[in-house]
Amino acid sequence: MSEKINAKTPPPAGGGRGVEVCLCPPLISLFNVADHIVVIIDIFRATSSICYGIENGAEAIIPVAEVEECEAYRQTHPGHLVAAERDGKVVEGFDFGNSPFSYTTEKVAGKTIVLTTTNGTQALHLSRKAKKIVIGSFLNLTALCNWLKTQNENVLLVCAGWKNNFNLEDTLFAGAVVDQLKALDYKLDDAAIAANDLYEAGKNDINEYLKKTSHSERLKKLGIEKDIEFCLQIDIATAIPVLDGERLVKLV
Repeated sequence: MSEKINAKTPPPAGGGRGVEVCLCPPLISLFNVADHIVVIIDIFRATSSICYGIENGAEAIIPVAEVEECEAYRQTHPGHLVAAERDGKVVEGFDFGNSPFSYTTEKVAGKTIVLTTTNGTQALHLSRKAKKIVIGSFLNLTALCNWLKTQNENVLLVCAGWKNNFNLEDTLFAGAVVDQLKALDYKLDDAAIAANDLYEAGKNDINEYLKKTSHSERLKKLGIEKDIEFCLQIDIATAIPVLDGERLVKLV
């Protein structure tokens, strides 16, 4: 009798930990997310803002997939801040969107924020079967990688991309994570190797390299170049947001 073929990604050979990269959300179903710690990546701007908000004392950030869910929280939890972004713009009637400059200590300390974004929160909801979900950005790069090194688990780096497509900035960040983990006993899939090669190509001047990205151009047309520069700062935060039930909170 032939063995049943499992179309999902097999565990890494030799029993070691593996690092894999999911290049865009439609590919998540190809991975056994239940066997991984998942890192959600949406550099411009959702995961950068989430990391910055948690760093600045936000009690929790509740990611929801739809604007309607965000609005429902406003009705049932009037003390929460509500943040909604679509196509790079704040949805009319909400407190703010996903600009990191909205997640300062003065605005978010001690607060719970309900957040929906075009890409990042969608990728998170598709990854909910993971062993653990954490949030990554350049802002907390080293803290995130140091923590991952202490976990005896497979790692799946999920790039939110742009409207279900590949993008450069999220994949380059995935490559930056791979770069810090590859010296250990991690087995890398082809996408992780490619992401690391992309990072090698751009690491000497990430800001300049990512000026060519389509999303960078979209944000520039909205007049928010400062958001791009902010999101590319490295290691200005040590907080690692982790999903606890329905809430992203500081990993302790």
